[in-house]
Amino acid sequence: MKRLALALALAAAATAHAATVGTPAPEFTAADLQGKPVKLSDHRGKYVVLEWTNPECPYVRRHYNSGNMPSLQKEFGAKDVVWLTVNSTNQSSGEFKTPQEMAKWMAEKGASPKATLIDKDSKVGKLYDARTTPHMYVIDPQGKLIYAGAIDDKRWANTEDTKKAKNHVRSALGEAMAGKPVSVAATSPYGCTVKY
Repeated sequence: MKRLALALALAAAATAHAATVGTPAPEFTAADLQGKPVKLSDHRGKYVVLEWTNPECPYVRRHYNSGNMPSLQKEFGAKDVVWLTVNSTNQSSGEFKTPQEMAKWMAEKGASPKATLIDKDSKVGKLYDARTTPHMYVIDPQGKLIYAGAIDDKRWANTEDTKKAKNHVRSALGEAMAGKPVSVAATSPYGCTVKY
């Protein structure tokens, strides 16, 4: 019985620090591809999108090869939304990418986030409880998390179907920027597991 109580207490403590829709987004600092620290709070006053990625993941490749992710980055970057792509693949994983490898891959895919962050010790991913690649989060200008989950509603789509999917990130940003409540604030993420 004591073990169960301890396990529940530990789970509750871990959850208390995880990102939860409707609460302030957890603060973090992570290095960009040039090694410069990027702090979430530096972007207070703007909408921020956090996109978890891993170039080895077929789901991530589908969203990049279809042009879906790069076009979203460009579309909302033009509206002054700060798009941060985060790779939390642990440096001990065979799928870990160095900053140079990530920069090359992002350039080949035509990506244009505000910054790509290398979370080599996986601290930021665990802080947000990012479970899949992609796993998406939208933060409002006050620093509150207003969306968390899947990028869209087509889990098993091919590249062409991806273009026809209902994009949850676009919907959340569109509604919030129009002063409306986000109608779908949380969904179950899909993709490859984050390689912690």
